[in-house]
Amino acid sequence: MAIKIERKIVKYAVQKPEDKAAAKAAAEDKTPEVKPMAPAGESEEVRDKSGRTAKVIRMHEKLERPEMLIGQTYKIKTPISDHAMYVTINDILLNEGTEYEQRRPFEIFINSKNLDHYQWIVALTRIISAVFRKGGDVTFLVDELKAVFDPRGGYWQPGGKFMPSIIAELGHVIEKHLQAIGLMRKSQLDSHQQKLVDEKRAEFEARTKQTDAFAKTHFPEGAQLCARCSTAAVVMMDGCMTCLNCGDSKCG
Repeated sequence: MAIKIERKIVKYAVQKPEDKAAAKAAAEDKTPEVKPMAPAGESEEVRDKSGRTAKVIRMHEKLERPEMLIGQTYKIKTPISDHAMYVTINDILLNEGTEYEQRRPFEIFINSKNLDHYQWIVALTRIISAVFRKGGDVTFLVDELKAVFDPRGGYWQPGGKFMPSIIAELGHVIEKHLQAIGLMRKSQLDSHQQKLVDEKRAEFEARTKQTDAFAKTHFPEGAQLCARCSTAAVVMMDGCMTCLNCGDSKCG
């Protein structure tokens, strides 16, 4: 094939076959090697603190169920039903005996004598169990369930805490379980906020000299419902509505 040269040749070099091979090898060395991520549920090789290679099992829906699981059962007794609900959450222990040991929720069962809830109980247990087995971050279930409101109205728990629905209380149960196994942190006031709440509470009780209407909660009589923590603990302090349970204040 003829090639027309339009410019003057001032310099040239002869390319040998070994030069082509060397250039190709150099180009391959510069190409970064992309290591595909191991799918969750399959073994992934990582290096431990001592520098040794270890295989870590991640949670995934293809992970087979062992014959025995660790479980906890929680009782839900609402004033709007004559029968209690028993919620059992079983966990699987991954990488047992290693520094990567982790306890993850695997399945959930809800048992109740009230047959009015049978259909949604079966559907909910299957969906939540499927989300647990899927792996990844499952803590979003807590907020989704706690946001469900019963159009007929909620109910008050013993202790002054308001529950908008039975589904919302189920979300609180799952939250409690995830906190127990270390997947969620407990929301607590820091030392400064707790000290301020204690001081305001003592000041209010000393000034009004009111007895507590909720014996189990120790909150003053006439306290309103807090929109943040759903507890009847909001009182007027220094011209501002302040919650004596979580410290939430309209004044910031």
